[in-house]
Amino acid sequence: MTEPTNAQLRPRRGRPGRPTSIARHGRLTRRHPFVALGKILAGIAVVASVSAFSLAGIAVGDVVTSTKPAVVLVNPTTHKEVTKQQGIAALQGSFNVLLAGSDSGDGNAAYGKRGENLNDVTMVMHVSADHQHITVVSFPRDMLVPIPSCPKEDGSGSYSAMSSQKINVSLSYGGLACTVLTVEKLTGLSIPYAAVIQFDGVVDMSNAVGGVPVCLSGPIKDPYTGLNLPAGTSTIQGQQALAFLRTRHGVGDGSDLGRISNQQVFLSSLVRTIKSADTLGNPLKVYSLAKAAASNMQLSTSLSNVQTLASMAVALKGADLSNIVFVQFPTNYVPGGGAVAPDPAGERALLTALQNDEAVQVTGNTGIGSVQDPTHATTDAGATPPATAGSTPTTAPSDGASAPAGSGGAVALPDQVHGQSASDYTCSKPFSG
Repeated sequence: MTEPTNAQLRPRRGRPGRPTSIARHGRLTRRHPFVALGKILAGIAVVASVSAFSLAGIAVGDVVTSTKPAVVLVNPTTHKEVTKQQGIAALQGSFNVLLAGSDSGDGNAAYGKRGENLNDVTMVMHVSADHQHITVVSFPRDMLVPIPSCPKEDGSGSYSAMSSQKINVSLSYGGLACTVLTVEKLTGLSIPYAAVIQFDGVVDMSNAVGGVPVCLSGPIKDPYTGLNLPAGTSTIQGQQALAFLRTRHGVGDGSDLGRISNQQVFLSSLVRTIKSADTLGNPLKVYSLAKAAASNMQLSTSLSNVQTLASMAVALKGADLSNIVFVQFPTNYVPGGGAVAPDPAGERALLTALQNDEAVQVTGNTGIGSVQDPTHATTDAGATPPATAGSTPTTAPSDGASAPAGSGGAVALPDQVHGQSASDYTCSKPFSG
């Protein structure tokens, strides 16, 4: 069976023969970043690491040639400074990376008949100026947002602005550059780096690390993705890992919101696996991670050189697991339909913290698709106490105004903002609808 798409909900502009999503300097293939954060962290962390091994010369050259044609963002003058990165010193100050992708399956028949070129997963990774805190925000695919006027991919003009559409149509109207413009308008953040990622990257990445352990609070079956896992902990890789990350009907309430928190179970475990000595101390795994990341991502021009990737690695290598925080952009359901809209209080608190380059602390639960793992402590051994779910920070005001500092000076987000840190052990929650 093939998971239904929401292509029928996509707005039509009455333009017969409108071109598919084509980058202005190279084809923007249809991608999906189900392990977007894991791959971007792996890619930037291991490109620098390979230089420590005898495989360095071969690996770096091979990884660079694996990257696909770069995508030019809409406003390169705004992001001019990021294209001039020289040397392998850490990037200076805070920075943001957007990861987007399509649910089309990149034309692979193994994934069934897919819909149009929709960015059904959109994430932004914010790295603080001191490089000690990383906040990864997942934007629900059905969230209604304004979409600005975006240049057509063939350079023949621009698409009209739209006042309220689901965020996952942005990739269809101007490609990756339009998704970046949309998220910049929504968040008020400058996003100089971006990437699009495909289904097969999940398979390659999970294989490269030798599998990722995930916990399930009960058995999960999903006939749409073919997922069938027992309760407890399973180490998954390859197509099974892809099915786990694609599942929507098997977790939570069957919605995309449940899928986001289920993905965060995998992402947090993937980050722990990548940062473990067993991975970083193994040159073959390091090389495989770099290769898997580069082979399955299409990058913006600002990301498409090994010096920039290595400089990001230097900036990120010291971040503690407890300071890598995954959050779901806060929303409320819109009456009478399957869409959601930003929750004003939660949105204001989250975006203010990001704009002010402040660390965040999740005070709400992990989301409807996951629960805390009762068999593990809430923090990784040796890690500092996490600013995440399960802790008891200073309570944030319910209206989201001037949220007080939580543990370690982090901003305590209102409890309608769900998520976890990479040091939190969580379990996927089976569908209960």
